[in-house]
Amino acid sequence: MSEALALPTRKDEAFRYSDLAALETLWPVPRRDIHVAAGEQGASTVVIDGANDAAQDIVITLEDGAEYDLRLLNAGSAYGRIAVRVRLGKGAKFHLGAAQIAGGQQTAEIVTEVVHAEPDAISSQVVRSVLGGKATGTYLGRVVVARGAIGTDGEQSIRAMLLDRTATANARPELEIFADDVKCAHGCAVGELDAQGLFYLQSRGLPPAEAKKLMLQAFIAEAFVGAADEEALTRAALQALEALL
Repeated sequence: MSEALALPTRKDEAFRYSDLAALETLWPVPRRDIHVAAGEQGASTVVIDGANDAAQDIVITLEDGAEYDLRLLNAGSAYGRIAVRVRLGKGAKFHLGAAQIAGGQQTAEIVTEVVHAEPDAISSQVVRSVLGGKATGTYLGRVVVARGAIGTDGEQSIRAMLLDRTATANARPELEIFADDVKCAHGCAVGELDAQGLFYLQSRGLPPAEAKKLMLQAFIAEAFVGAADEEALTRAALQALEALL
């Protein structure tokens, strides 16, 4: 990415909810290119949990029959942004499991674009956000099915949990389909912790804080199921939750 590239404005859809003042100190955002050869497999984990602002731009290219598993934890920074762009070849498979945890005045963003360029590719995205205080959590995700990419299977599952009414969740799962004979779906929900569930756990002897933490742990864990470093990701997420609670 060129250093001469102009700083985005809110007219750019991918940066509509960004903290532009924080982004300016990080611009241009470092870009990481990942290329997986035909028939090969790969996986990686990105964790933002430091005291400083952070942003990353990840570009993944999967050749025919390649597979890639990407896990993200966006937590702990005043401003954290992870952008992911993926291009899938014929029969390629991509999975994203991501969690965002933010409180106070924090801003956390995950922006994805997954392009099914060839037939029979599969993509799945699971994003879970826990937001408290006056934090803002954003997921902008676009799945594009190119002309001729028949047999595509694309799925997005987006859920956000608000711990305070002052927190804000922005979610925009988007499908652009230019081919027939495809299967694409997205689900999006923003809500609060289930009061009946909390009452049940407390009636079984758990203190209110522990009951809340247990329910949030289960909610976040959905993003990390099956990851090679699932335990480490879960521990890091729990630390961020404890700081939030």
